[in-house]
Amino acid sequence: MKKRKRKGGIDIIPYRSDLVEKTRELRNNATPAEKYLWKYLSRKQICGYDFDRQTPIDNYILDFCCKELKLVIELDGNYHELQSEEDLRRQNQIESFVVKVIRFEEKQVLEDIESVLSEIEYWVTKREKLI
Repeated sequence: MKKRKRKGGIDIIPYRSDLVEKTRELRNNATPAEKYLWKYLSRKQICGYDFDRQTPIDNYILDFCCKELKLVIELDGNYHELQSEEDLRRQNQIESFVVKVIRFEEKQVLEDIESVLSEIEYWVTKREKLI
């Protein structure tokens, strides 16, 4: 497992290097909601912060991640209703790296992008105070 490093060589978040190829595949096969939200997250459009999509962290691939703020955005489709226990375990593991995970339903992204963006900006502002 590789470890991401920040200035000074301090380990931050490990990830499995074998997931890198899978992240490329997921980027190329994004859901409509992921594509739509990416239009707003890309090119530092949210408060000037850089978000990545399909980012490996630990044993997982996250939908969107701002490494600087340690903020993760996960989109839940219909299938997530069937695996809510697994999602909770996964979220707890990710948050053990002092990362904040916020979740949205894909339907909410597609039907009410303004409230999604408002909540993301709220969490960006809140996380800014921690860095």
